[in-house]
Amino acid sequence: MFDVDRFIADCCEAVEKDPTHKSAAEVVRRAMSDPWKILDALGEPTEPGITPLYQSPKLTIINLAWKPSTTIPPHNHDMWAVIGIYGGREDNIFWRRIKDHPDGLIEAAGAKSLSTGDVCPMGADIIHSVTNPIPRLTAALHVYGGDFFEAERSEWEAEGLTEHQLDIEAVRARFSN
Repeated sequence: MFDVDRFIADCCEAVEKDPTHKSAAEVVRRAMSDPWKILDALGEPTEPGITPLYQSPKLTIINLAWKPSTTIPPHNHDMWAVIGIYGGREDNIFWRRIKDHPDGLIEAAGAKSLSTGDVCPMGADIIHSVTNPIPRLTAALHVYGGDFFEAERSEWEAEGLTEHQLDIEAVRARFSN
């Protein structure tokens, strides 16, 4: 059985030992080795949402469920992240800043599709956009190396790819009904 409290404690211990994403990624990989246990413990998501499981200045753990055909525009975290999919799929496009561009424009640099059981660690400088391409909710555990809800970060407008400050309330709204 997946134990949420044990998972949180293991993530906290990992970050105390190693402030990079590497130790936390191992904790998430262990959990995702049997994603159906996570689904049993947390329940099949019935609606989209961002549910904080743990939040501190050093670490945030979120249970996230999001709607079919939803795309989150390019954004950064300004902290490392580890994403573990326990139900569904997400498609990521990774972006990089166009060197010396005065408006902070970005260009696509790669892509990765994540399915149930997959884990994706991301460094603090990663910019990505995400799409749920399937006709049902996708559910994931997100572990961040900082306070996800308080950090100042950027988001890029989807059409012109121009940079602006991310509004966390707008992010929350994207994950609601």
